[in-house]
Amino acid sequence: MKYLRRGSGYYIDVGASQLVADGKIKLNSGVDVVELKEHSVLLSDGTELEADVVVYATGYGSMNGWAADLISREVADKVGKVWGLGSNTTKDPGPWEGEQRNMWKPTQQQALWFHGGNLHQSRHYSQYLSLQIKARMEGLATPVFGLQKVHHLS
Repeated sequence: MKYLRRGSGYYIDVGASQLVADGKIKLNSGVDVVELKEHSVLLSDGTELEADVVVYATGYGSMNGWAADLISREVADKVGKVWGLGSNTTKDPGPWEGEQRNMWKPTQQQALWFHGGNLHQSRHYSQYLSLQIKARMEGLATPVFGLQKVHHLS
């Protein structure tokens, strides 16, 4: 429940930690990515790293905060909090929502969708999210029972 309420509280190691410890997965932090190339990453310090896959491990930050930083504070405020059930516990202010706030469904900002969670949630809900977006792209009627009410600004 702690994860559903606030998106934190545990980490399940499925082998990646040992791969990092063994040096098979390489990490880099403290410099900005300037450019993603076909088989490498160019960093702000001039270093170019060969890469098959690039993962931006940004941590468990507020999705609403990211929306404010990447889009605008106005859009973030229009959407309100993202994630949480409204359990009125630490980092999950009420009122009770009964389902994840603004996740995997339309938000108050047209064409803005949020997708996140652990591996299971990402695999499971990505299908529902992609089908909703695809239906809209194809012009299919996609009535929504109701959009999430905004109780909390970013």
